[in-house]
Amino acid sequence: MSHIKIIDTGEQELLISFEKIINKQINFKVQFLAKLVEQHLSKNIIEVVPTYCSLLIYFNPLIISRHNLKTQITQLIDVVEKNNITHRKARVLSIPVCYSKIYGPDLSSLAQYHGLSEKEVISIHTSTPYLIYMLGFTPGYAYLGGLSEKIATPRLKNPRTKVPVGSVGIGGKQTCFYTIECPGGFHLIGRTPISAFNFDLPQPFLFSAGDYLQFQEISQGEYQAIAADIHAGSYQPTVIEIDDDIAQ
Repeated sequence: MSHIKIIDTGEQELLISFEKIINKQINFKVQFLAKLVEQHLSKNIIEVVPTYCSLLIYFNPLIISRHNLKTQITQLIDVVEKNNITHRKARVLSIPVCYSKIYGPDLSSLAQYHGLSEKEVISIHTSTPYLIYMLGFTPGYAYLGGLSEKIATPRLKNPRTKVPVGSVGIGGKQTCFYTIECPGGFHLIGRTPISAFNFDLPQPFLFSAGDYLQFQEISQGEYQAIAADIHAGSYQPTVIEIDDDIAQ
């Protein structure tokens, strides 16, 4: 446990800091510990917030002392460290994207930057599932890992003040889709009609950290049809389950 630290960050907060490395193995340990804390300490905590390589825990000091909480968390960390899990079941959600000039105003310039055709950029972008390391920034916004170096692109020098909801972008070594209209500095290459969250549902978020997103190219007509189905409440995203190699 020498590389895992429990840090006091506030009157109601503890930060569990793992190795400062962004990879699947470390992130799995973060997610595993988050689940254990929620399962065993739910009466004593307010919220658990997993990130790339750390876990922030909000607790009520009137219910449990910091000392007692640290003792219990240390025991759970020991469980995480001793686990020999090498594979897990993971969900892969298909995210339909219309890669057109209307929805992806930066697709052409990004392709030119890399000396690729637009079709090649789309092919690379849709060729692999992306691991969701964490959610944050805006509701349901997924921090994704796995973008090919072939299309990794520096962020815009002058970010947009408004990015339309559903816009799919690339910035640095990350790709994403914007879950609300907001400022953003990613190059926009397409748009999805999918909504990442609906607070009227018992489970408001479409996906969770540990899931994968696989972008799928659709036409503008298919985009409109899916948008209509979503508005009518009849659309269900395609989800498959895979055997995920944690050590890979």
